[in-house]
This record gives sequence, structure tokens and C-alpha cells, in this order.
Amino acid sequence: MEHDGDGDGCSSSRPIDKSQQPHEHDAFVDEASSLSSTLLLDHVGEVILTFNSDGLSWKLVESSDDYNETTCLGITLGSKFATESKFCDVYAAEFINYGIVHGASILVQNSEMYRFTVHGFERSKTQPSVWALAVYTFGHKDMQICQMWANQINDTIKLEVERPKNLMVFIHPRSGKGNGCKIWEMVAPIFSRAKVKTKVIVTQRAGQAFDVVQSTSNNELNLYDGVVTVGGDGFFNEILNGFLKSRHKAPFPPAPSDFSHSIGDFGSSGVNELNETVAEPSQNEDQFPLLPSSKHNGSQDASCSADQDPDLLLPNERFRFGIIPAGSTDAIVMCTTGVRDPITSALQIVLGKRVCLDIAQVVRWKLTSASKVEPYVRYAASFAGYGFYGDVITESEKLRWMGPKRYDYAGTKVFLRHRSYQAEIAYLEVKCEETNLSDSESSNLVSPVKESGSPSVSERVICRVNCKVCKTKSICGNRVGCRSTPYSHPRETRWRKSKGRYISVGAAIISNRNERAPDGLVADAHLADGFLHLILIKDCPHAYYLWHLTQLARKGGKPLNFKFVEHHKTPAFTFTSFGNESVWNLDGERLQAHQLSAQVFQGLVSLFATGPEV
Repeated sequence: MEHDGDGDGCSSSRPIDKSQQPHEHDAFVDEASSLSSTLLLDHVGEVILTFNSDGLSWKLVESSDDYNETTCLGITLGSKFATESKFCDVYAAEFINYGIVHGASILVQNSEMYRFTVHGFERSKTQPSVWALAVYTFGHKDMQICQMWANQINDTIKLEVERPKNLMVFIHPRSGKGNGCKIWEMVAPIFSRAKVKTKVIVTQRAGQAFDVVQSTSNNELNLYDGVVTVGGDGFFNEILNGFLKSRHKAPFPPAPSDFSHSIGDFGSSGVNELNETVAEPSQNEDQFPLLPSSKHNGSQDASCSADQDPDLLLPNERFRFGIIPAGSTDAIVMCTTGVRDPITSALQIVLGKRVCLDIAQVVRWKLTSASKVEPYVRYAASFAGYGFYGDVITESEKLRWMGPKRYDYAGTKVFLRHRSYQAEIAYLEVKCEETNLSDSESSNLVSPVKESGSPSVSERVICRVNCKVCKTKSICGNRVGCRSTPYSHPRETRWRKSKGRYISVGAAIISNRNERAPDGLVADAHLADGFLHLILIKDCPHAYYLWHLTQLARKGGKPLNFKFVEHHKTPAFTFTSFGNESVWNLDGERLQAHQLSAQVFQGLVSLFATGPEV
């Protein structure tokens, strides 16, 4: 399934003279330098449409308070209808031939004439992050005038190079409530109108998207402006890992000396070249349903690696990922667009929006305590969790037939079990960075709330559109090469350790806002600051853990403000389990790991998104 077209952009155009011709049939004034017409606007009336340097504007020919503005108690509230549309908000213009243009009210006679439509968006007045489709239909008796307007608008928006022209689209038909194909059918016309070509692949088996992205040569990938996923966080994780596996060459995560000694000659200085030879255990397809089996980790990938295209070295400014939400949680979309809405995501993709995203490299060194050291590299974009989180994903995998409700059921079951696990965590402490360290020696649980814990809601610096924190720290302008990470300067860092029994260990790369946790796990986590937030929940009474979970579920809650909670802002950490079971949850996918290390790469990939609105 492919949509052919030219797909493109938003730009400024030449300044024009605002003079207008008095009669609608003499519509254009010096077409080469300016454009203005008297047209009928559907459901509004006769307007003068003007082509400005940054967009379109229109006003009624016969100005009337009834049409132009509304008042309340003598106070002007504003226009009843839109009076302009910026080119950066317009994604298409279409000539739609002869038809009806409706009058301003049922008392005004409808007219039949030639028409053209301008397709854009408008922000919701109550939820600014929600982008709704906006369609303006203009009519005129002269077909050439309508065609001229449509062509002029399309020629202008084609000048914006940031907008995608060609995309590879993967659809997970069973993701979330199993509506992946229906959701794509809903947004596909947006891509078609924007003249964006789409190569659509509906996956038929687990791991198919991984295989396709990994095996596609860089020369072929370079024909696309990005990859779009229609699914949830786990499906995006599958495609992200397929993309990065043979293309991201970087040192393994740093580690304290005793950890490096335990993994032998690999250490922390080796470069990640090992994915192509490390095999998962034979039961992989049962345990990790959206990951490739061991046969996909063989030497067959060497040709793809050898055929490396410099244009796809990371980070890459041009090649971006897009996510159209169709999953159970969709935390990545919530954090990058501010809302879980397929229309909003589709509009931000075709308009070529961009936001950088931190990615965590997670290296499993040992599968079990008795296993030999075999580094296996995975990537995560939102979250890595152990203990409670690993148990929930294990339980939920048995209940996929329940859809999204399986997480509630599995979570309740694991909560009632109230298990804790013995482990040791080491994390890199970076000076000159604010961290929220708890007193790890405190054992007084009579009053579980810290005297001075998480910052108040008013003190949090939340990641938003044009975030100053991400812009200050991000080096998104680099063309190629691995991002520098905060631990690049040894004098500014030191290793700290925490050992004990933990109900959960979480590493939040982004805030992970979702419908169950409106502020996320860490409200002030950022998309591209080069840090993850390590959250250690120490063994505590059942009631106290429930209190922590209820704070997570509250808007403005303080889930980190407890003595049994440690919160550390860090670029890297290591983990070693002392038990027989050790399962991690990586972006909603299961990973068994007795010993692992992780590090953050700042802004490693770019998404078609803006960041959430205020």
C-alpha cells in the first residue's frame, strides 16, 4: 500500500501589496508579487482572501458585528470564526471542482461554484496539546481562480525542507485494543493530502518489524525521511532496536572497578560490536514476543554493517521517527506531544516537527547467576524497570487476550504478592547537577514521609515545547557521531552504591506520563538532557507502598517524597541481582538479566513531535 505525492512544507513567501479589486471576477492583482481575491468562505460568507508572507488572512466584505465578533455585557470576546491560517499550520490545499458553498446561516441561500480547500489545524481551546483538523473551503465562479489559489498555496508549502516526503510505516494490528489498522485508516488521508508517500507494512508476526528495519540497507533507508509506527511503546522499542542494533557504535556503559572486574576482559571501554554474534537463549520467542530470536543475531548482518552509509550515522538530523498511538499506555507519545491522540501525532509528522530524544543503552552481561559473561545490547526510550515492574510485565504477557486491562489485573496481582528482591545498584553521581538523594541509611519507617523531599509542584521545571533545559544541554546540531554524555569528564563524577532489598528499581529516561500516572514517574524528567532518573523503592510495609502508588496516580502528587524511596539523577548505572529471578521491563518488553549496565545517549534520535504544550 503506497501513497504517491510530493509532500512538503512551511515557509515564508514574498511580501505583497494589499490592494484588492472591487469585483470578484477581477480577482488577482499583479499575480507575480501579490494575491488577493473576493471569495465565498463556506458557512461564513463573502470574504477578501489575501496571500501574506507567512500565511493566509481573510475578512468579511460587509463587516458586521453579527459575523465578526461576539460580545458579552458589552465586552468583545473575539471573532466567531478563524480569520487567518499560517503556512506553518497548513499541510495541503486542494481544488475540489464544482459544488455547493453554504451560506453563513440557514437564512442565506447556498451557492454552487468551483471550490478549493485549505487543510490545516487548530489547537483545542481547553487542551492546547490537542490539534484538531481545520478545513477552510473557498468558492468562486471562475475555475481558474480556484486552481490558481490551490497551486499557489501548495507551491509555497513545498519550500519547507523539514517536512517529510517519503515514510516507511509499520502497523501493529493487535497492539492495545487491536485497533492499529483502523487508526491508520483514520489518519492515512492526512498523509495522502500532504502528498507524503508511505510504504505501509502491517506486521504478521512478532519481531517482523525488527527484522525489516535491521535488514534494510542504509542506502535504502536513506530514501525515506523516517519511520512511523502505529502501535504502542513496545512496538516502537522493537523498531528502535532494529534501527540501532547495527548502526550505533559506541563504548559500553562505564562501570565501577569491581563491576568491571566481574565481567572480565569486556570492561567498559570496548565498543559495541558484539550484537551480531550474541545469541539469545532458545526460549526467546516465548519469553520476548516482540524481539528477534537467536537466528537474527548471526553473522548474516555483517553485510549491512559493512555497507554503512555516512548519512545515517547517529545522531542524524534528517531521519526521524514518528509514533501514532495505538497501544495500551503510549507514554512516549504522551511525553513528546502532550496528548494521546492519533490526529495530533499525524499532523505533527506531516508538518515536519522535530524534538530530540535521549536513548538508554542497556547491556545485559549475564542472563542468570550461573551464566557466562555474554554482552547483549538493548535500547530503551522511556523506561527500564525491575522487581515490581518486571513481575507485572511477566504476568501481563500471559494475559494479552485481555487487552489493556491486563496491566490493571497483573498490577493488582503483583501488588498483593508484595515481593522484594536483594540487589546492588551503583550509579554515577555527577557534580553540579541537582539530584534528589534520600538518606539511604534511614530505617525509621514510623513516619515514612521525608522532611525535605521532592521539589514542590511550583518548583518543578517541566519539559515543554521549546524546553530551555533540553535546548541548553542538547547538542542536537551535531551532524554525526555519538552524543557526548555527562560522565565524559571523570573529575566531575564518582560512583555511589546502594545495596539491599528492593520492591522495585526503575530508570525513567522521560517522565512517562500516562493516563494512570498523570505526572509520570518523575514529573520534571526531560526529553533530551542526557540523564535518567533512578528510582529505588526499598522494602517497606504494604500500606506504605500503596501510599506511594496512590501518589503516582494523583495529579500533583509526590511519589518520591518517602524515606523508603531513593531518587538519583544519573547518566549511568549498574545492577547485580542476588536472587534466582531477575526480570526487567524495557519499554513494555520483557528482558531477563542477572547483571546489567546502562548509560544515556543525549538526543540520540529525533521524533516527529513538538513536545507537550503548556
